[in-house]
Formats: sequence, C-alpha cells, structure tokens
Amino acid sequence: QVKVVESGGGLVQTGGSLRLSCAASGTIFRFNSMGWYRQAPGKQRELVATITSGGSTNYADSVKGRFTISRDMNTVFLQMNSLKTEDTAVYYCNAGSSGRNYWGQGTQVTVSS
Repeated sequence: QVKVVESGGGLVQTGGSLRLSCAASGTIFRFNSMGWYRQAPGKQRELVATITSGGSTNYADSVKGRFTISRDMNTVFLQMNSLKTEDTAVYYCNAGSSGRNYWGQGTQVTVSS
C-alpha cells in the first residue's frame, strides 16, 4: 500500500514564495517519477513539474524560471517563487512506479493580488 501526503500550501501575496513538500511511503522502494500537478477551479488538472529517480526534471512553460522541483528519495519538493494569481490552484503530488500512479489528497495554494 502506498501513501502520498502533501504539505506546505497556504495563502501568499503576489510575488511571494511557498515551498511544497510531498512524502510517498509504502511498499515501493523508490518511485521512478514524482511530480506536481495542479487544478484551478473550472479547469483541468495540469502538469507543473516532474522529476525522475535520476534527477531529470520537466516543467510547464508557465512555471519555468520561477518554480524548482527537487527530490530526496521518495520525498519531493516544489519551491515556488514569484508567485502569480494564476498559480492559485489545488496542487497534487504524484508518485509513479511500474505503470502505476499514486496521488495525494492535494494542498491549496492561493495567491492574492
């Protein structure tokens, strides 16, 4: 059984920073890929950033240069700087291994102007 738990969301003003954390635990020794997705009200869930077990990263164009994903074994972090109101969303952590994807419950990030 796998458990994925996010933390670190909250309310911040435009231009501010937040750091999200996500810990995946359970029967899988090391997840091949971990990442962050987000879903704003009325919109589909979209990729924010991913990182493989080898450290390769991928970012959505909208967050390049502002967000940084990092990882320590099965814990993944998302450092978010220069936040914009359009970054407001529920952020979900994803952990993938052997074709299976595991999701956290989500953490709310709200950026106010």
